Amino acid sequence: MTSNLQAKISEIPFWYHRITLPGGVTTPGWAPKQPDKYGVAADLTGLRVLDVGAWDGYWTFEALRRGAREVVAIDDFSDSAGIDAKRVEWETFDLCRMALGHSEDRCKRIEMSVYDVSPERLGMFDVVFFFGTIYHLRHPLLALDKLSAVCTSTIHVESAVSDDYSPYRDLGLGHGGHLVMEFYPDAQYGDNPTNWWAPTSTCLAHMVRAAGFQNTSFWKAIDAPTRVPECRGFVKGTK
Repeated sequence: MTSNLQAKISEIPFWYHRITLPGGVTTPGWAPKQPDKYGVAADLTGLRVLDVGAWDGYWTFEALRRGAREVVAIDDFSDSAGIDAKRVEWETFDLCRMALGHSEDRCKRIEMSVYDVSPERLGMFDVVFFFGTIYHLRHPLLALDKLSAVCTSTIHVESAVSDDYSPYRDLGLGHGGHLVMEFYPDAQYGDNPTNWWAPTSTCLAHMVRAAGFQNTSFWKAIDAPTRVPECRGFVKGTK
């Protein structure tokens, strides 16, 4: 069984998430690099969770491992997120869901844009995960408004941030604690045309607050990053 699972994993050309599966099998992705930095509660018992931009499903399955009663994963495969390798839509997610033994009732997945999220379509959620997605969106505030409309309690956001880096100014010459969000109309950030924005952590927190989460906290992945991929920030917002 383990060798068969490993063979199926190896047949897939690209994995984004590193997910631990039964039998000592681990998918060959690299994200998330610092899961403890995301600020997600260790106990999600009984909560309903929405995972936006779920990709291979690391945070979907992690929420279930932490006791969530149901997780809905959504993703939009019209956006490659700058990955050259061909995305296989839900193949990686489905393979991991099967290996972990989660039912489709408790672990749903839907192909949809974040702009189409609504209470009528998905219902309400206690917790929303919004990781590695907002800076790929042309309309980030609209996305936050859409997610706020389906969230009764807590949102977690992770993004590239411009506190310590600007492609217009170089590493170490970011915007610090100012309320700034840089715009990249072409491929200025990482030579990736799907990277549209990089807010400062402070700015991202105020964006979350403007969407209806009155209480926000924010922090950086690394206090003094020395590489551009380390320039990431987190926000937790609660109602």
